[in-house]
Amino acid sequence: MACFLVPTAEAVITTVAAKAVRKKEAKSPEQQTDKPKLSEKLGLLNNMLWGGSGLLAFEHVWHGEVQPFFPFLTAASDPESTAEMLTEMATSGTAMAAVVTLAWAGIVTASGMIRKRTAAKAASEGASA
Repeated sequence: MACFLVPTAEAVITTVAAKAVRKKEAKSPEQQTDKPKLSEKLGLLNNMLWGGSGLLAFEHVWHGEVQPFFPFLTAASDPESTAEMLTEMATSGTAMAAVVTLAWAGIVTASGMIRKRTAAKAASEGASA
């Protein structure tokens, strides 16, 4: 019904945070490093959240659960449906947002480990040569 609103809200918050971090990074002196910046990592999370939310919103429009006139969510038309919608948002929406965020954390962690392993391998090959 409206589960896509929870990841969308997280996407809005992380977009604002990424813009603030990017602005702060621009003010700080340039550091030449192979590590991706925090704003780049948040950009990946934003892409994942906005993409998933967009697909979910499209699916809800496709099934007629979202309409172009007030109330935009069909479940908001009566109190019983609204209670069901809020429960779905609290369970399914929160779970989806958490899974996307955990997947992002796993991707960031794995890429950091790969980067460290590659740097250590390059350093050991350079020392032996």
